[in-house]
Amino acid sequence: MNFILKYIKNYKIRAILAPLFKMLEAIFELFVPLVMASIINKGIASSDTHYIIKMSGVLLFLAVVGLMFSITAQYFSAYVAVYTAADLRRDVFVKIMSLSQGTKESIGDEVLTTRITNDINQIQNAINRVLRLFLRSPFIVGGAIVMSFIVDVKSAFIFILVVLALSIIVFLVMRYTLPRYKNIAARMEKVLHATSENLEGSRVLRAFCQVDEEKAEFEKRTAKLAAMQINTGKVSALLNPVTYVAVNLGIVSLIYVATKRVDGGFILQGDVVALVNYMSSILVELIKLANLIVILMKAFPSVGRVQELMEIKSDEREKMSLLNDELIIGGSCNAKEISLKNVSYSYHGAGEMDLENINVEIPAGSVLGIIGGTGSGKSTLLKLLNHTYDVTEGTIEIGGQNVKSFDDSYLADMFGIVPQKAFLFSGTIRSNLEMNGKNPDECEIKSALNIAQALDFVEAKEGGLDAEVKAKGANFSGGQRQRLTIARALIGKPQILVLDDAASALDLATEKKLRNELLNLDWNPTIIIVSQRASSVMEADQILVLEDGKCVGLGSHDTLIKNCETYQEIYYCQYPREEASNE
Repeated sequence: MNFILKYIKNYKIRAILAPLFKMLEAIFELFVPLVMASIINKGIASSDTHYIIKMSGVLLFLAVVGLMFSITAQYFSAYVAVYTAADLRRDVFVKIMSLSQGTKESIGDEVLTTRITNDINQIQNAINRVLRLFLRSPFIVGGAIVMSFIVDVKSAFIFILVVLALSIIVFLVMRYTLPRYKNIAARMEKVLHATSENLEGSRVLRAFCQVDEEKAEFEKRTAKLAAMQINTGKVSALLNPVTYVAVNLGIVSLIYVATKRVDGGFILQGDVVALVNYMSSILVELIKLANLIVILMKAFPSVGRVQELMEIKSDEREKMSLLNDELIIGGSCNAKEISLKNVSYSYHGAGEMDLENINVEIPAGSVLGIIGGTGSGKSTLLKLLNHTYDVTEGTIEIGGQNVKSFDDSYLADMFGIVPQKAFLFSGTIRSNLEMNGKNPDECEIKSALNIAQALDFVEAKEGGLDAEVKAKGANFSGGQRQRLTIARALIGKPQILVLDDAASALDLATEKKLRNELLNLDWNPTIIIVSQRASSVMEADQILVLEDGKCVGLGSHDTLIKNCETYQEIYYCQYPREEASNE
Protein backbone atom coordinates (compact mmCIF):
# COMPACT_ATOMS: atom_id res chain seq x y z
CA MET A 1 0.00 0.00 0.00
CA ASN A 2 2.95 2.34 0.54
CA PHE A 3 3.43 2.34 -3.23
CA ILE A 4 -0.03 3.89 -3.79
CA LEU A 5 0.06 6.08 -0.70
CA LYS A 6 3.07 8.01 -2.01
CA TYR A 7 0.93 9.05 -4.99
CA ILE A 8 -2.11 9.87 -2.85
CA LYS A 9 0.08 12.07 -0.63
CA ASN A 10 0.26 14.57 -3.46
CA TYR A 11 -3.43 15.23 -2.80
CA LYS A 12 -3.45 14.51 0.93
CA ILE A 13 -5.69 17.43 1.90
CA ARG A 14 -8.47 16.28 -0.42
CA ALA A 15 -7.78 12.67 0.54
CA ILE A 16 -8.41 13.60 4.17
CA LEU A 17 -11.43 15.81 3.46
CA ALA A 18 -13.22 13.16 1.38
CA PRO A 19 -13.69 10.59 4.20
CA LEU A 20 -14.13 13.42 6.72
CA PHE A 21 -17.17 14.78 4.89
CA LYS A 22 -18.48 11.23 4.48
CA MET A 23 -18.19 10.78 8.26
CA LEU A 24 -20.13 14.01 8.80
CA GLU A 25 -22.81 12.75 6.43
CA ALA A 26 -22.90 9.47 8.38
CA ILE A 27 -23.36 11.31 11.69
CA PHE A 28 -26.38 13.16 10.33
CA GLU A 29 -27.74 9.91 8.91
CA LEU A 30 -27.50 8.18 12.31
CA PHE A 31 -29.75 10.83 13.89
CA VAL A 32 -32.56 10.24 11.38
CA PRO A 33 -34.05 7.07 13.02
CA LEU A 34 -34.03 8.81 16.44
CA VAL A 35 -35.94 11.76 14.99
CA MET A 36 -38.44 9.38 13.36
CA ALA A 37 -38.87 7.52 16.65
CA SER A 38 -39.48 10.84 18.39
CA ILE A 39 -42.14 11.79 15.80
CA ILE A 40 -43.96 8.47 16.37
CA ASN A 41 -43.60 8.38 20.15
CA LYS A 42 -44.43 12.01 20.82
CA GLY A 43 -46.02 13.60 17.80
CA ILE A 44 -48.25 10.85 16.41
CA ALA A 45 -48.99 9.27 19.81
CA SER A 46 -50.27 12.62 21.19
CA SER A 47 -51.58 13.94 17.84
CA ASP A 48 -49.29 16.95 18.21
CA THR A 49 -49.27 18.38 14.65
CA HIS A 50 -46.95 21.24 15.57
CA TYR A 51 -44.36 18.80 16.92
CA ILE A 52 -44.66 16.59 13.84
CA ILE A 53 -44.08 19.59 11.52
CA LYS A 54 -41.15 20.81 13.59
CA MET A 55 -39.43 17.43 13.63
CA SER A 56 -40.15 16.95 9.93
CA GLY A 57 -38.24 20.18 9.40
CA VAL A 58 -35.38 18.68 11.38
CA LEU A 59 -35.48 15.63 9.07
CA LEU A 60 -35.37 17.90 6.02
CA PHE A 61 -32.44 19.82 7.51
CA LEU A 62 -30.56 16.58 8.17
CA ALA A 63 -31.23 15.42 4.60
CA VAL A 64 -30.07 18.70 2.96
CA VAL A 65 -26.92 19.01 5.06
CA GLY A 66 -26.15 15.34 4.57
CA LEU A 67 -26.56 15.74 0.80
CA MET A 68 -24.18 18.70 0.75
CA PHE A 69 -21.58 16.76 2.71
CA SER A 70 -22.06 13.75 0.43
CA ILE A 71 -21.59 15.77 -2.80
CA THR A 72 -18.48 17.43 -1.37
CA ALA A 73 -17.04 14.07 -0.37
CA GLN A 74 -17.82 12.61 -3.79
CA TYR A 75 -16.01 15.48 -5.47
CA PHE A 76 -12.88 15.17 -3.33
CA SER A 77 -12.71 11.37 -3.66
CA ALA A 78 -13.18 11.50 -7.43
CA TYR A 79 -10.53 14.24 -7.71
CA VAL A 80 -7.97 12.24 -5.74
CA ALA A 81 -8.73 9.02 -7.63
CA VAL A 82 -8.54 10.57 -11.11
CA TYR A 83 -5.40 12.61 -10.53
CA THR A 84 -3.63 9.81 -8.65
CA ALA A 85 -4.36 7.45 -11.56
CA ALA A 86 -3.16 10.11 -14.02
CA ASP A 87 0.14 10.52 -12.12
CA LEU A 88 0.59 6.77 -11.89
CA ARG A 89 -0.21 6.27 -15.57
CA ARG A 90 2.31 8.98 -16.49
CA ASP A 91 5.04 7.36 -14.40
CA VAL A 92 4.27 3.90 -15.78
CA PHE A 93 4.47 5.28 -19.31
CA VAL A 94 7.81 6.96 -18.56
CA LYS A 95 9.03 3.72 -16.99
CA ILE A 96 8.02 1.67 -20.02
CA MET A 97 9.77 4.12 -22.33
CA SER A 98 12.93 3.93 -20.18
CA LEU A 99 13.15 0.14 -20.38
CA SER A 100 15.59 -1.28 -22.86
CA GLN A 101 14.33 -3.13 -25.88
CA GLY A 102 15.46 -6.45 -24.43
CA THR A 103 13.47 -5.91 -21.23
CA LYS A 104 10.35 -4.84 -23.10
CA GLU A 105 10.57 -7.88 -25.34
CA SER A 106 10.95 -10.20 -22.34
CA ILE A 107 7.93 -8.67 -20.57
CA GLY A 108 5.70 -8.52 -23.66
CA ASP A 109 3.70 -5.68 -25.20
CA GLU A 110 0.35 -7.09 -24.05
CA VAL A 111 1.52 -7.17 -20.42
CA LEU A 112 2.71 -3.56 -20.57
CA THR A 113 -0.57 -2.52 -22.20
CA THR A 114 -2.59 -4.23 -19.46
CA ARG A 115 -0.55 -2.53 -16.73
CA ILE A 116 -1.09 0.99 -18.07
CA THR A 117 -4.80 0.51 -18.88
CA ASN A 118 -6.80 -2.12 -17.00
CA ASP A 119 -4.62 -2.31 -13.87
CA ILE A 120 -4.52 1.45 -13.34
CA ASN A 121 -8.29 1.69 -13.99
CA GLN A 122 -8.82 -0.89 -11.24
CA ILE A 123 -6.62 1.14 -8.90
CA GLN A 124 -8.48 4.36 -9.71
CA ASN A 125 -11.85 2.74 -9.02
CA ALA A 126 -10.58 1.31 -5.74
CA ILE A 127 -9.19 4.66 -4.52
CA ASN A 128 -12.50 6.38 -5.29
CA ARG A 129 -14.53 3.75 -3.41
CA VAL A 130 -12.14 3.54 -0.46
CA LEU A 131 -12.20 7.27 0.20
CA ARG A 132 -15.99 7.27 0.07
CA LEU A 133 -16.84 4.06 1.91
CA PHE A 134 -13.96 2.54 3.80
CA LEU A 135 -14.48 4.77 6.86
CA ARG A 136 -18.13 5.64 6.33
CA SER A 137 -19.51 2.10 6.18
CA PRO A 138 -17.75 0.80 9.33
CA PHE A 139 -18.69 4.02 11.10
CA ILE A 140 -22.37 3.60 10.16
CA VAL A 141 -22.30 -0.05 11.27
CA GLY A 142 -20.60 0.81 14.56
CA GLY A 143 -22.75 3.88 15.07
CA ALA A 144 -25.94 1.93 14.39
CA ILE A 145 -24.92 -0.65 17.01
CA VAL A 146 -24.17 2.10 19.56
CA MET A 147 -27.49 3.81 18.80
CA SER A 148 -29.34 0.52 19.16
CA PHE A 149 -27.83 0.09 22.64
CA ILE A 150 -29.03 3.60 23.47
CA VAL A 151 -32.55 2.67 22.34
CA ASP A 152 -32.68 -0.79 23.95
CA VAL A 153 -29.81 -2.88 25.27
CA LYS A 154 -31.44 -6.32 25.00
CA SER A 155 -32.57 -5.80 21.39
CA ALA A 156 -29.14 -4.47 20.50
CA PHE A 157 -27.46 -7.85 21.08
CA ILE A 158 -29.15 -9.06 17.90
CA PHE A 159 -27.11 -6.42 16.05
CA ILE A 160 -23.88 -7.95 17.40
CA LEU A 161 -24.88 -11.43 16.22
CA VAL A 162 -25.85 -10.17 12.74
CA VAL A 163 -22.58 -8.24 12.30
CA LEU A 164 -20.55 -11.28 13.38
CA ALA A 165 -22.44 -13.51 10.92
CA LEU A 166 -21.93 -11.04 8.10
CA SER A 167 -18.22 -10.67 8.90
CA ILE A 168 -17.76 -14.44 8.65
CA ILE A 169 -19.61 -14.50 5.31
CA VAL A 170 -17.48 -11.70 3.88
CA PHE A 171 -14.26 -13.35 5.12
CA LEU A 172 -15.12 -16.71 3.52
CA VAL A 173 -16.04 -15.14 0.19
CA MET A 174 -12.91 -13.01 0.23
CA ARG A 175 -10.71 -15.99 1.05
CA TYR A 176 -12.07 -17.90 -1.93
CA THR A 177 -12.16 -15.15 -4.54
CA LEU A 178 -8.94 -13.18 -3.90
CA PRO A 179 -6.45 -15.73 -5.32
CA ARG A 180 -8.83 -16.45 -8.20
CA TYR A 181 -8.95 -12.80 -9.22
CA LYS A 182 -5.14 -12.95 -9.54
CA ASN A 183 -5.43 -16.00 -11.79
CA ILE A 184 -8.11 -14.26 -13.88
CA ALA A 185 -5.79 -11.29 -14.45
CA ALA A 186 -2.98 -13.61 -15.57
CA ARG A 187 -5.34 -15.49 -17.91
CA MET A 188 -6.59 -12.17 -19.32
CA GLU A 189 -3.03 -11.24 -20.30
CA LYS A 190 -2.71 -14.51 -22.23
CA VAL A 191 -5.93 -13.75 -24.10
CA LEU A 192 -4.68 -10.23 -24.89
CA HIS A 193 -1.42 -11.69 -26.15
CA ALA A 194 -3.29 -14.08 -28.46
CA THR A 195 -5.52 -11.24 -29.67
CA SER A 196 -2.57 -8.96 -30.41
CA GLU A 197 -0.70 -11.74 -32.20
CA ASN A 198 -3.69 -12.66 -34.36
CA LEU A 199 -4.40 -9.06 -35.30
CA GLU A 200 -0.78 -8.49 -36.30
CA GLY A 201 -0.58 -11.72 -38.25
CA SER A 202 -4.08 -11.79 -39.77
CA ARG A 203 -2.76 -11.78 -43.34
CA VAL A 204 -0.41 -14.64 -42.60
CA LEU A 205 -3.24 -16.64 -41.03
CA ARG A 206 -5.39 -16.14 -44.12
CA ALA A 207 -2.52 -17.00 -46.44
CA PHE A 208 -1.93 -20.33 -44.68
CA CYS A 209 -5.63 -21.05 -44.07
CA GLN A 210 -5.13 -21.03 -40.31
CA VAL A 211 -8.06 -18.76 -39.46
CA ASP A 212 -10.35 -21.58 -38.32
CA GLU A 213 -7.59 -23.14 -36.22
CA GLU A 214 -6.83 -19.82 -34.54
CA LYS A 215 -10.53 -19.23 -33.93
CA ALA A 216 -10.77 -22.59 -32.21
CA GLU A 217 -7.67 -21.86 -30.13
CA PHE A 218 -8.96 -18.41 -29.21
CA GLU A 219 -12.33 -19.83 -28.21
CA LYS A 220 -10.51 -22.38 -26.06
CA ARG A 221 -8.55 -19.65 -24.27
CA THR A 222 -11.59 -17.42 -23.76
CA ALA A 223 -13.64 -20.42 -22.57
CA LYS A 224 -11.08 -21.07 -19.85
CA LEU A 225 -11.12 -17.40 -18.89
CA ALA A 226 -14.93 -17.33 -18.89
CA ALA A 227 -15.07 -20.48 -16.75
CA MET A 228 -12.72 -18.92 -14.19
CA GLN A 229 -14.70 -15.67 -14.17
CA ILE A 230 -18.05 -17.47 -13.87
CA ASN A 231 -16.89 -19.72 -11.01
CA THR A 232 -15.41 -16.78 -9.14
CA GLY A 233 -18.44 -14.62 -9.99
CA LYS A 234 -20.84 -17.25 -8.62
CA VAL A 235 -19.18 -17.16 -5.22
CA SER A 236 -18.83 -13.39 -5.32
CA ALA A 237 -22.49 -13.07 -6.35
CA LEU A 238 -23.53 -15.02 -3.24
CA LEU A 239 -22.37 -12.09 -1.13
CA ASN A 240 -25.43 -9.88 -1.65
CA PRO A 241 -28.21 -12.50 -1.26
CA VAL A 242 -26.54 -14.18 1.73
CA THR A 243 -26.05 -10.86 3.49
CA TYR A 244 -29.67 -9.93 2.71
CA VAL A 245 -30.85 -13.23 4.21
CA ALA A 246 -28.70 -12.75 7.30
CA VAL A 247 -29.87 -9.18 7.87
CA ASN A 248 -33.52 -9.97 7.16
CA LEU A 249 -33.37 -12.85 9.62
CA GLY A 250 -31.88 -10.35 12.03
CA ILE A 251 -34.77 -7.94 11.35
CA VAL A 252 -37.31 -10.72 11.96
CA SER A 253 -35.58 -11.61 15.22
CA LEU A 254 -35.38 -7.94 16.14
CA ILE A 255 -39.10 -7.36 15.52
CA TYR A 256 -39.96 -10.45 17.56
CA VAL A 257 -37.82 -9.38 20.53
CA ALA A 258 -38.79 -5.69 20.23
CA THR A 259 -42.52 -6.42 20.22
CA LYS A 260 -42.06 -8.42 23.43
CA ARG A 261 -40.25 -5.42 24.86
CA VAL A 262 -43.08 -3.10 23.76
CA ASP A 263 -45.66 -5.39 25.37
CA GLY A 264 -43.60 -5.30 28.55
CA GLY A 265 -43.56 -1.52 28.46
CA PHE A 266 -39.79 -1.27 28.20
CA ILE A 267 -39.76 0.56 24.87
CA LEU A 268 -42.25 2.38 22.62
CA GLN A 269 -43.45 1.68 19.05
CA GLY A 270 -41.23 4.42 17.65
CA ASP A 271 -38.21 2.73 19.18
CA VAL A 272 -39.00 -0.43 17.22
CA VAL A 273 -39.07 1.61 14.01
CA ALA A 274 -35.72 3.16 14.95
CA LEU A 275 -34.19 -0.26 15.63
CA VAL A 276 -35.45 -1.62 12.28
CA ASN A 277 -34.05 1.43 10.51
CA TYR A 278 -30.68 0.93 12.15
CA MET A 279 -30.71 -2.72 11.11
CA SER A 280 -31.57 -1.70 7.53
CA SER A 281 -28.72 0.82 7.60
CA ILE A 282 -26.36 -1.95 8.66
CA LEU A 283 -27.65 -4.08 5.76
CA VAL A 284 -27.06 -1.33 3.20
CA GLU A 285 -23.63 -0.41 4.52
CA LEU A 286 -22.41 -3.98 4.83
CA ILE A 287 -23.45 -4.68 1.25
CA LYS A 288 -21.54 -1.55 0.20
CA LEU A 289 -18.58 -2.74 2.27
CA ALA A 290 -18.78 -6.21 0.72
CA ASN A 291 -18.78 -4.71 -2.78
CA LEU A 292 -15.86 -2.51 -1.76
CA ILE A 293 -13.96 -5.59 -0.65
CA VAL A 294 -14.61 -7.22 -4.03
CA ILE A 295 -13.23 -4.11 -5.75
CA LEU A 296 -10.21 -4.16 -3.45
CA MET A 297 -9.64 -7.85 -4.21
CA LYS A 298 -9.42 -6.92 -7.89
CA ALA A 299 -7.28 -3.85 -7.18
CA PHE A 300 -4.66 -5.46 -4.91
CA PRO A 301 -3.25 -7.71 -7.66
CA SER A 302 -3.26 -4.69 -9.99
CA VAL A 303 -1.25 -2.67 -7.48
CA GLY A 304 1.22 -5.54 -7.16
CA ARG A 305 1.64 -5.85 -10.91
CA VAL A 306 2.13 -2.10 -11.44
CA GLN A 307 4.58 -1.93 -8.53
CA GLU A 308 6.48 -4.90 -9.93
CA LEU A 309 6.81 -3.09 -13.26
CA MET A 310 7.93 0.14 -11.61
CA GLU A 311 10.61 -1.73 -9.62
CA ILE A 312 12.21 -3.26 -12.71
CA LYS A 313 15.63 -1.79 -13.24
CA SER A 314 15.29 1.00 -15.75
CA ASP A 315 18.02 -0.46 -17.89
CA GLU A 316 19.75 -3.81 -17.50
CA ARG A 317 22.58 -2.61 -19.74
CA GLU A 318 25.93 -1.80 -18.18
CA LYS A 319 26.81 1.89 -18.14
CA MET A 320 30.34 3.24 -17.76
CA SER A 321 31.47 6.64 -16.57
CA LEU A 322 32.13 9.18 -19.31
CA LEU A 323 35.78 9.04 -20.26
CA ASN A 324 36.15 12.76 -20.89
CA ASP A 325 34.19 15.99 -20.97
CA GLU A 326 34.28 16.07 -24.75
CA LEU A 327 31.42 13.55 -24.88
CA ILE A 328 29.22 15.86 -22.85
CA ILE A 329 29.82 18.94 -24.99
CA GLY A 330 29.84 17.01 -28.25
CA GLY A 331 33.57 17.26 -28.95
CA SER A 332 33.60 13.66 -30.24
CA CYS A 333 30.81 14.36 -32.68
CA ASN A 334 33.06 13.73 -35.70
CA ALA A 335 34.61 10.54 -34.35
CA LYS A 336 32.60 8.03 -36.32
CA GLU A 337 34.95 5.09 -36.69
CA ILE A 338 33.59 1.90 -35.16
CA SER A 339 35.53 -1.02 -33.73
CA LEU A 340 34.07 -4.41 -32.72
CA LYS A 341 36.50 -6.48 -30.68
CA ASN A 342 35.65 -10.13 -29.92
CA VAL A 343 31.96 -9.25 -29.64
CA SER A 344 29.65 -12.06 -28.49
CA TYR A 345 26.04 -11.92 -27.41
CA SER A 346 23.47 -14.32 -25.95
CA TYR A 347 19.79 -13.45 -25.57
CA HIS A 348 19.69 -15.64 -22.48
CA GLY A 349 22.79 -14.09 -20.94
CA ALA A 350 24.70 -17.37 -20.80
CA GLY A 351 25.08 -20.64 -22.62
CA GLU A 352 24.96 -20.77 -26.41
CA MET A 353 25.91 -17.51 -28.09
CA ASP A 354 23.64 -15.94 -30.72
CA LEU A 355 26.61 -13.88 -31.93
CA GLU A 356 30.13 -15.13 -31.41
CA ASN A 357 33.56 -13.52 -31.62
CA ILE A 358 32.84 -10.74 -34.15
CA ASN A 359 35.85 -8.56 -35.01
CA VAL A 360 35.39 -5.65 -37.44
CA GLU A 361 37.11 -2.28 -37.90
CA ILE A 362 34.89 0.28 -39.69
CA PRO A 363 36.84 3.43 -40.65
CA ALA A 364 35.10 6.79 -40.34
CA GLY A 365 33.12 7.64 -43.47
CA SER A 366 33.32 4.12 -44.90
CA VAL A 367 30.51 1.78 -45.88
CA LEU A 368 30.05 -1.63 -44.24
CA GLY A 369 27.68 -4.16 -45.73
CA ILE A 370 26.32 -6.96 -43.55
CA ILE A 371 24.83 -9.95 -45.30
CA GLY A 372 23.71 -13.40 -44.24
CA GLY A 373 20.77 -15.75 -44.10
CA THR A 374 17.70 -15.38 -41.91
CA GLY A 375 18.59 -15.71 -38.25
CA SER A 376 22.30 -15.17 -38.80
CA GLY A 377 22.41 -12.28 -36.30
CA LYS A 378 22.43 -9.24 -38.58
CA SER A 379 19.77 -7.20 -36.75
CA THR A 380 21.12 -8.30 -33.36
CA LEU A 381 24.54 -6.89 -34.26
CA LEU A 382 22.97 -3.53 -35.10
CA LYS A 383 21.22 -3.41 -31.72
CA LEU A 384 24.57 -3.98 -30.03
CA LEU A 385 26.12 -1.12 -32.01
CA ASN A 386 23.74 1.53 -30.66
CA HIS A 387 23.61 -0.10 -27.21
CA THR A 388 20.01 -1.27 -27.47
CA TYR A 389 21.47 -4.53 -26.16
CA ASP A 390 24.60 -4.92 -24.08
CA VAL A 391 27.35 -7.23 -25.36
CA THR A 392 27.81 -10.46 -23.42
CA GLU A 393 31.52 -10.51 -24.19
CA GLY A 394 33.95 -8.18 -25.93
CA THR A 395 33.71 -4.45 -26.57
CA ILE A 396 32.28 -2.04 -29.13
CA GLU A 397 34.00 1.31 -29.53
CA ILE A 398 32.89 4.41 -31.42
CA GLY A 399 35.59 7.00 -31.94
CA GLY A 400 37.80 5.11 -29.50
CA GLN A 401 35.21 5.26 -26.72
CA ASN A 402 33.31 2.24 -25.37
CA VAL A 403 29.70 2.46 -26.52
CA LYS A 404 28.64 1.95 -22.88
CA SER A 405 30.17 5.32 -22.00
CA PHE A 406 27.76 7.24 -24.24
CA ASP A 407 24.46 8.57 -22.98
CA ASP A 408 21.46 7.16 -24.83
CA SER A 409 20.43 10.61 -26.05
CA TYR A 410 23.95 11.17 -27.42
CA LEU A 411 23.78 7.84 -29.26
CA ALA A 412 20.35 8.77 -30.61
CA ASP A 413 21.84 11.96 -32.10
CA MET A 414 24.82 10.07 -33.48
CA PHE A 415 22.84 7.28 -35.16
CA GLY A 416 20.28 7.53 -37.92
CA ILE A 417 18.50 4.18 -37.89
CA VAL A 418 16.12 2.71 -40.44
CA PRO A 419 14.57 -0.36 -38.77
CA GLN A 420 13.82 -3.61 -40.51
CA LYS A 421 10.10 -3.03 -40.11
CA ALA A 422 9.15 0.43 -41.38
CA PHE A 423 6.91 2.12 -38.81
CA LEU A 424 5.01 5.39 -39.12
CA PHE A 425 2.94 7.07 -36.43
CA SER A 426 -0.51 8.51 -36.95
CA GLY A 427 -0.36 12.22 -37.76
CA THR A 428 1.12 13.79 -40.88
CA ILE A 429 4.15 13.13 -43.06
CA ARG A 430 5.73 16.25 -41.59
CA SER A 431 5.17 15.18 -37.98
CA ASN A 432 6.78 11.81 -38.71
CA LEU A 433 9.82 13.41 -40.31
CA GLU A 434 10.26 15.89 -37.46
CA MET A 435 10.35 13.21 -34.77
CA ASN A 436 14.10 13.46 -34.20
CA GLY A 437 13.64 16.86 -32.57
CA LYS A 438 16.04 18.63 -34.96
CA ASN A 439 13.33 21.10 -36.07
CA PRO A 440 14.24 20.80 -39.78
CA ASP A 441 13.11 23.46 -42.18
CA GLU A 442 11.26 22.81 -45.44
CA CYS A 443 14.47 22.59 -47.47
CA GLU A 444 16.04 19.99 -45.16
CA ILE A 445 12.89 17.87 -45.23
CA LYS A 446 12.63 17.96 -49.01
CA SER A 447 16.35 17.23 -49.38
CA ALA A 448 15.98 14.13 -47.19
CA LEU A 449 12.89 13.03 -49.13
CA ASN A 450 14.73 13.51 -52.41
CA ILE A 451 17.65 11.35 -51.28
CA ALA A 452 15.21 8.69 -50.05
CA GLN A 453 13.39 8.71 -53.43
CA ALA A 454 10.21 9.78 -51.67
CA LEU A 455 9.76 13.38 -52.80
CA ASP A 456 7.71 12.55 -55.89
CA PHE A 457 4.95 10.59 -54.15
CA VAL A 458 4.88 12.97 -51.17
CA GLU A 459 4.29 15.97 -53.43
CA ALA A 460 1.65 14.00 -55.32
CA LYS A 461 -0.29 13.44 -52.09
CA GLU A 462 -3.10 15.87 -51.29
CA GLY A 463 -1.65 18.17 -48.66
CA GLY A 464 1.96 17.26 -49.46
CA LEU A 465 3.99 17.20 -46.26
CA ASP A 466 0.79 17.75 -44.29
CA ALA A 467 -0.93 14.71 -45.80
CA GLU A 468 -2.52 12.43 -43.22
CA VAL A 469 -0.68 9.35 -42.01
CA LYS A 470 -2.90 6.70 -40.44
CA ALA A 471 -1.77 4.45 -37.59
CA LYS A 472 1.29 2.40 -38.60
CA GLY A 473 1.20 4.12 -42.00
CA ALA A 474 -1.70 1.97 -43.15
CA ASN A 475 -2.51 4.36 -46.00
CA PHE A 476 0.97 3.97 -47.55
CA SER A 477 2.48 1.04 -49.41
CA GLY A 478 5.38 -0.91 -47.95
CA GLY A 479 7.87 0.78 -50.28
CA GLN A 480 6.52 4.24 -49.43
CA ARG A 481 6.78 3.54 -45.71
CA GLN A 482 10.37 2.39 -46.12
CA ARG A 483 11.36 5.50 -48.06
CA LEU A 484 9.73 7.78 -45.48
CA THR A 485 11.60 6.05 -42.64
CA ILE A 486 14.85 6.45 -44.59
CA ALA A 487 14.12 10.19 -45.01
CA ARG A 488 13.35 10.43 -41.29
CA ALA A 489 16.76 8.91 -40.47
CA LEU A 490 18.58 11.28 -42.84
CA ILE A 491 17.20 14.45 -41.25
CA GLY A 492 19.74 15.86 -38.86
CA LYS A 493 22.66 14.40 -40.85
CA PRO A 494 23.64 11.59 -38.46
CA GLN A 495 27.29 10.57 -38.16
CA ILE A 496 26.38 6.88 -38.43
CA LEU A 497 23.61 5.78 -40.77
CA VAL A 498 22.23 2.27 -40.21
CA LEU A 499 19.96 0.67 -42.81
CA ASP A 500 18.48 -2.62 -41.59
CA ASP A 501 17.13 -4.28 -44.73
CA ALA A 502 15.68 -0.86 -45.52
CA ALA A 503 15.13 -1.45 -49.25
CA SER A 504 13.46 -4.86 -49.15
CA ALA A 505 10.15 -3.44 -50.43
CA LEU A 506 11.71 -1.34 -53.19
CA ASP A 507 12.08 -2.36 -56.81
CA LEU A 508 15.64 -2.78 -58.08
CA ALA A 509 15.65 0.47 -60.08
CA THR A 510 14.51 2.58 -57.10
CA GLU A 511 16.93 0.77 -54.82
CA LYS A 512 19.82 1.54 -57.16
CA LYS A 513 18.93 5.25 -57.24
CA LEU A 514 18.65 5.26 -53.46
CA ARG A 515 21.98 3.47 -53.05
CA ASN A 516 23.73 5.94 -55.33
CA GLU A 517 22.35 8.87 -53.31
CA LEU A 518 23.38 7.29 -50.00
CA LEU A 519 26.90 6.56 -51.17
CA ASN A 520 27.36 10.23 -52.13
CA LEU A 521 25.98 12.06 -49.09
CA ASP A 522 27.71 15.41 -48.64
CA TRP A 523 28.40 14.99 -44.89
CA ASN A 524 30.15 11.62 -45.49
CA PRO A 525 28.67 9.53 -42.62
CA THR A 526 29.75 6.02 -41.69
CA ILE A 527 27.13 3.79 -43.31
CA ILE A 528 26.13 0.28 -42.27
CA ILE A 529 23.84 -1.56 -44.68
CA VAL A 530 22.16 -4.82 -43.67
CA SER A 531 20.53 -6.74 -46.47
CA GLN A 532 19.85 -10.15 -47.89
CA ARG A 533 20.35 -8.74 -51.39
CA ALA A 534 23.88 -8.93 -52.72
CA SER A 535 23.18 -5.88 -54.90
CA SER A 536 22.64 -3.75 -51.77
CA VAL A 537 26.10 -4.42 -50.34
CA MET A 538 28.28 -5.08 -53.42
CA GLU A 539 29.60 -1.53 -53.52
CA ALA A 540 30.43 -1.37 -49.81
CA ASP A 541 34.05 -0.82 -48.77
CA GLN A 542 33.88 -4.07 -46.86
CA ILE A 543 31.24 -6.75 -46.38
CA LEU A 544 30.68 -8.79 -43.22
CA VAL A 545 29.19 -12.22 -43.93
CA LEU A 546 27.35 -13.84 -41.03
CA GLU A 547 26.18 -17.41 -40.66
CA ASP A 548 24.64 -18.80 -37.45
CA GLY A 549 25.95 -15.83 -35.50
CA LYS A 550 29.54 -16.22 -36.66
CA CYS A 551 31.68 -14.21 -39.07
CA VAL A 552 32.46 -16.45 -42.05
CA GLY A 553 33.77 -13.72 -44.32
CA LEU A 554 35.03 -10.12 -44.23
CA GLY A 555 36.29 -8.13 -47.17
CA SER A 556 35.32 -6.49 -50.43
CA HIS A 557 32.93 -8.03 -52.93
CA ASP A 558 35.79 -9.12 -55.19
CA THR A 559 37.58 -10.81 -52.31
CA LEU A 560 34.52 -12.60 -50.94
CA ILE A 561 33.32 -13.82 -54.34
CA LYS A 562 36.61 -15.72 -54.60
CA ASN A 563 37.16 -16.88 -51.03
CA CYS A 564 33.85 -17.02 -49.11
CA GLU A 565 31.58 -19.98 -49.85
CA THR A 566 28.59 -18.52 -47.98
CA TYR A 567 28.83 -15.22 -49.89
CA GLN A 568 29.19 -17.11 -53.18
CA GLU A 569 26.05 -19.09 -52.38
CA ILE A 570 24.05 -15.91 -51.63
CA TYR A 571 25.41 -14.06 -54.64
CA TYR A 572 24.93 -16.81 -57.21
CA CYS A 573 21.41 -17.50 -55.96
CA GLN A 574 20.55 -13.95 -56.98
CA TYR A 575 22.87 -13.68 -59.99
CA PRO A 576 23.19 -16.88 -62.05
CA ARG A 577 26.82 -17.63 -62.98
CA GLU A 578 26.26 -16.84 -66.65
CA GLU A 579 24.81 -13.43 -65.83
CA ALA A 580 27.52 -12.77 -63.26
CA SER A 581 30.27 -13.64 -65.74
CA ASN A 582 28.77 -11.22 -68.27
CA GLU A 583 28.96 -8.49 -65.69
